[in-house]
Amino acid sequence: MNFNAQGQDEVSYDAIVVGSGISGGYAAMELCTKGYKVLLLERGRMVKHNDYPTANLDSWDLEFQGKVPREEIAAHYYKQNRLSWWVNQDNKHWIVKDDEYDYEEDQRFDWIRGHHVGGRSIMWGRHCYRLSDLDFEANLKDGIAVDWPIRYADIAPWYTYVEKFVGVQGKKEGLAHLPDGEFLPPFDLNCAEDHFKQAVEAKWPVRRITPGRTANLTQYIPELHHGTRGKCQARNRCWRGCPFGGYFSSLSATIPVANETGNLTLVANSVVHSVIYDDQTQRATGVRVIDAETQETREYFAKVLFLNASTIGSTAILLNSKSERFPNGLGNDSGELGHNLMDHHYGMGGSGIYTGHKDKYYSGRKPNGGFYIPRFRNISKETERTDYIRGFGYQGGAARGINTDAPLGPGFKTAITSPGEWTMRATCFGELLPYHENRVYLHAEKTDQYGIPKLVFDASLKENERKLRIDGVECLEEMLLAAGCENVQVHNQPTAPGAAIHEMGTARMGRDPRTSVLNKWNQVHAVPNVFVTDGSFMTSAGTQNPSITYMAMTARAVDYLDKTLRRDGRI
Repeated sequence: MNFNAQGQDEVSYDAIVVGSGISGGYAAMELCTKGYKVLLLERGRMVKHNDYPTANLDSWDLEFQGKVPREEIAAHYYKQNRLSWWVNQDNKHWIVKDDEYDYEEDQRFDWIRGHHVGGRSIMWGRHCYRLSDLDFEANLKDGIAVDWPIRYADIAPWYTYVEKFVGVQGKKEGLAHLPDGEFLPPFDLNCAEDHFKQAVEAKWPVRRITPGRTANLTQYIPELHHGTRGKCQARNRCWRGCPFGGYFSSLSATIPVANETGNLTLVANSVVHSVIYDDQTQRATGVRVIDAETQETREYFAKVLFLNASTIGSTAILLNSKSERFPNGLGNDSGELGHNLMDHHYGMGGSGIYTGHKDKYYSGRKPNGGFYIPRFRNISKETERTDYIRGFGYQGGAARGINTDAPLGPGFKTAITSPGEWTMRATCFGELLPYHENRVYLHAEKTDQYGIPKLVFDASLKENERKLRIDGVECLEEMLLAAGCENVQVHNQPTAPGAAIHEMGTARMGRDPRTSVLNKWNQVHAVPNVFVTDGSFMTSAGTQNPSITYMAMTARAVDYLDKTLRRDGRI
C-alpha cells in the first residue's frame, strides 16, 4: 500500500464528503458555508459547469440521429441500455460503461450510474415531491419492516429550506398526502392536459392532476438561487447539462457556492475503498482512497464523514469497511446493511389520441413532462384496497405530433410542417416495499479493477407489486377514456428494480440499532461521526421522486452536526 507522502496534518480536514452528486454537493455546501474545511471526493472525472459538449447541438448535429450503434452498446452499455431509451449520443458521456465497472446479479438489477463531478445531478429527472406522514407512518401502520424514526413535522422546515435554494416550480394543491412546497411559478398545463384534468377530476375528485413539480428555474431570484444559475429556457435538453444553469445541479449550484467560501477542496478520480475506523475511540478517522488514474492508495483524515456516494455506492463502502469490531461492514451490528433495497417500479403506462383542440398549439418545450397525478389509493378509508397496500402515481403529458404519413406531392411541405394529432401519455410509478431479502452484497471472490469486491444484486418485485400494477394500468386506461381519448393503448411490462433510477434503502434509518443502520439524524448508530444522507437511509420508498428528500435530510443532518459540535466539542 502506498501511503501519503505528506504528514497526516496535510491531508486532514474538518469533514470529508464522499460523492459529489445531489446529496454530496449539498452536504459540501452546507458544511463549507458553516465554516468547516471540507474535502469532497469524487470517484469519476473532473467536470466543471459548462463542460457540456452536446448542450447546444441540434438533432441533425448528432451522429446516427442521436442513436448509439448496436456494436457500441454491446461493447460498453450492455446493462445500462436495458432501458432502451437511456443511452443516446447526446448523453452517453455521462453514463458509466459497463465493461469498465460491471456488477454481478443473482436477480436482474438495472444499476444506472454516472461517475463524474456532479454525478447524476446532471442527468436527473428533476421531479421534486415531498413525502408526507402517509409515507413516514406507512411501515408502522402496515406492520412491515421498521418504523421511520421521524415524521413529516421533523423534515417539513428542511423541505422549505432546500426548496428555496433549489428552485422548484409547481402549483399548490392543498393535499395532505402530497404537501405543498415553496414553489416558483409553474409550467402551466397546456390545453389538452387541462382538458384531461377537468375530465378526470370531475369524475374522480380524489384524483388530482397538477403540473409536474421540477427543479427548473421558471423565475431566477439572485438572492435565493446562488451559484452559476439563470432562468430556465424551456429547451428540455436537461440531461445533456445546462449552460444557462436553468435547473438545479451540483455543478451549477452547490459546488460553486461551496467554492466561494474558500473552504472546499475537490479531488476527482478518487475511488473510496473503505472507511478507517479507530477501535479505541470508536470513531471513524478517515477514508482510504485509490487514485483512478495511477492506482495509488492514499488516506485522508477528518473529524466527520458524510457518505453520499449514492445508495449503492455508500453501502458498498460500508460493507467493505471491515475491522475486528465490524467484521461484516462498518456499523452493521444489525445485519441490515445491504438489505431492504428498494426502487420505484414502472413499465406501466398508456396513451391515447385526443381529437379536440386542433386549432391550438403551444410554445417552448416544457422540461417538467407535463402533469403529475399523486397517489390516490390507500390514502383514506374510502380509497382503501383489499388486494394490496401502498400506491402509485403518474407522470405524463400531452403533445402534438407531426404528419409523418403526409403524401408526397405539391402539398407535402405544408402537410409535414402542420401539427398532427394530440397524443396523451402517462407512466405509472409504483411503490416497492422494503423486503429484507431484496439486497446488494459483496462478491466473495470477484473484484473490480481496483481490487474492491464486486457488487452482487438480488432483488425483485413481489406479489404486492404485481397486484398494484394491474390496478395502476386499469386506472390509467379509464382516465384516458374518460377524457375522450381514442385508440387507447396501455401496457404492463414489469421493470427490474433499478430501472426507475430511484434506488433506495440498504442502510435504513430506524429507532433501534438492532434493526437499523442509521439513527434519526442519519448517523451510523455505532459510529456517530459517520453520516449517510443519500438514498441509503430510506426506510420506505413512497411513490414520490426522492431526491428533494435526500437534500432536506442532508441539510438537517449538517445542522444537527454543527449544533452538536458547537455545544459539545465533539460528535
